[in-house]
Amino acid sequence: MASWRCRVARPSDWRRGAVVLLAALLLAGCGGSGDGDALLRDYQRDLAEALDLPTPEPASPGNIGGFPERHQRLFEVPETRAGLLDVYALRECHITNLVAARNNQLGRVAPPSQRWIYELKLWRRLSACWQSEVPERLDEEDRTRLEQLTLTKTEQLPLVSWNSLFDSEEWRRSFSRASSPLEPGDDDPLDGQLDAVRWLREATLNQFNREWQPDSATLEGHLKALRDRPLTAEVLRALLLAEQRLSEANALLQARLGSSDGCRPLSQPGPQLRNAFQGRAARDWFARLDTLAERWLTAIDALLESHRVSPPRAVADYRQRWLSLDNPEAPLPAYRSARENHRRHWQRLAERCP
Repeated sequence: MASWRCRVARPSDWRRGAVVLLAALLLAGCGGSGDGDALLRDYQRDLAEALDLPTPEPASPGNIGGFPERHQRLFEVPETRAGLLDVYALRECHITNLVAARNNQLGRVAPPSQRWIYELKLWRRLSACWQSEVPERLDEEDRTRLEQLTLTKTEQLPLVSWNSLFDSEEWRRSFSRASSPLEPGDDDPLDGQLDAVRWLREATLNQFNREWQPDSATLEGHLKALRDRPLTAEVLRALLLAEQRLSEANALLQARLGSSDGCRPLSQPGPQLRNAFQGRAARDWFARLDTLAERWLTAIDALLESHRVSPPRAVADYRQRWLSLDNPEAPLPAYRSARENHRRHWQRLAERCP
């Protein structure tokens, strides 16, 4: 009997890796392009004109950090081995066909999500069997084997659940550095993907609940939704871009606030400043991005918490640096800080130049 093996995939052609790396670098260099960046640059230009200052040269924001490597993000789950006779001795637990399906050719190459389904079904059958009258009919050796196997699978299931998520191509691609920032024109970017993350959380929380029935088709459907676009990376990169442009805009405001002549260069201080500050398109995008990012990152955080295991160190570090809702250096809190500084600079300037 075997749980799945965690094998490190090796590229069949080193040139494929080089092509992927080159594409990632090219896309990383284009992080400031797109409608969102054009909108933010227009806002900077209007602000510079209102303040009678040169338009800043926009810098390219940095890319997000690389997702942890496979061996860094997975738990090692020892393979469980048992002879045919040992499995047959537990035939009243109805695991024989399940084990055979797992060990056939298709079972050995099943995707991580289906391996979790297998381990979930195996645990449920073993635990139900252990709590039935079957152990009383087994000899001591087989009863001990059933008990130990049930305990082992109980301990492994949360790790298997974690691995099924973090070993999936769909989850890894959500954090792809070869991506572009989320754009203001996306009508409802969380549609479908948010449902997928919430369902995965529900599945994780209910894996020890025998009343909850795992549905393979529903699982694969939600994973397909995650596969459609690297949404986590898009959200994070949009936050980095917006923070960069806000920081550049804040430098303009600080320059005017630090000037000894204050409002003198402005022909009509009040109206000019109000018109610049009321750049509604940029302000609407600032607010909408904040809302979208909070909803998405909150859902991601809840999904990670649902596993109730201490994550591998590399994943914990990545989560703290890039996905945190309260770490000042993480994209969302840093963006909010830049946005609040922007508001305060505007308020000081408005008070000085009524």
